[in-house]
Amino acid sequence: MLPKLTEAEYKGEYRIWLKFADATEGEVDFQNELWGEMFESLKDKDLFAKFSVHKELETIVWPNGADFAPEFLYQKLRPDYSLRSKTKINVA
Repeated sequence: MLPKLTEAEYKGEYRIWLKFADATEGEVDFQNELWGEMFESLKDKDLFAKFSVHKELETIVWPNGADFAPEFLYQKLRPDYSLRSKTKINVA
């Protein structure tokens, strides 16, 4: 099952408090995640603070089109999480 982000709140600097549908919640510091073409502009703290929760994508998005996969965000709070298929494949 994919994690579903339900709430997010800006906490200052590059920190965002996140809450998922399964009640997993906590604060994530994104300072070291803001690299690459889409994320460089988010080093501007005013722009970084303008994220929103996209209800259909169930993740945070920014006006410049940047977003993080909900699985990535969830793993920041639960490092033991991994997206695995529950289907077993038998190889003869």
